[in-house]
Amino acid sequence: MDAPLDERGATLRRTAARWLPRRWVPPLRRLAGALRAPFHRGGRVECPCCGGRFRGFLPGGARGRPGARCPRCGSLERHRLLWLYLEQRTDLWTRPHRVLHFAPEPRLARRLARAPNVEYLSADLHSPPAMRRIDVTDIPFPDGAFDVILCCHVLEHVPDDRRAMRELRRVLAPGGWAVLQTPVESRRETSLEDPGSSGPEERRRLFGQADHVRVYGRDFFERLAEAGFAVRRDPWVRELEPEQVQRWGLRAGEQVTVCTRPADQRLG
Repeated sequence: MDAPLDERGATLRRTAARWLPRRWVPPLRRLAGALRAPFHRGGRVECPCCGGRFRGFLPGGARGRPGARCPRCGSLERHRLLWLYLEQRTDLWTRPHRVLHFAPEPRLARRLARAPNVEYLSADLHSPPAMRRIDVTDIPFPDGAFDVILCCHVLEHVPDDRRAMRELRRVLAPGGWAVLQTPVESRRETSLEDPGSSGPEERRRLFGQADHVRVYGRDFFERLAEAGFAVRRDPWVRELEPEQVQRWGLRAGEQVTVCTRPADQRLG
């Protein structure tokens, strides 16, 4: 019964996102999650973002991946990965930081906004929950304005991604760090980009989603380096026990792309 119910729920979410005012969508999603969660309560999996425990995670994502979505808060694997990584691998919650957060994940955004040690700004070109409407290719802040940048699953939507990378590097303070996650097909050496694929159906065929403009290959990391970042791929998930990976609903073997700006690197 769960799968058909979830398919109907996905249809309703897409319809709501298309026809309702954008500011209504996040609270309605939270309400839907609160109503849905009791029907999936259990002890097999645990969502670190909302603390919920369930029989299992639900299908989710653009292609309905099994075991992807939290029944309560709607987090996907990438959201849970980022939440846990920031908790267990960084000093974000224990030291003062100026944080710029693009395409803010809702629960993480609320936690960061309340953190007493964080000077927080969320940004997006279209998302109503973001605090500022900002184009990632033209960030209106001075060089070195932020100690931490979070920008996950954004760059695959940006036509001029190289300019966006340079802007992110510019506003990152020397010695600062950024988590820049995006889907990467490791078997692909060169990113697939087609300037002629302007229609949504063609983009969906080529890139997997109508709002994507490319599929990154391994040259994604080269592009980040060309923008001035020191790039590190942290294999943190591989260090977890298999039981933890399964319990938190992570993708086995996924790596976190952490970009730093050397302390002696010139601004601008």
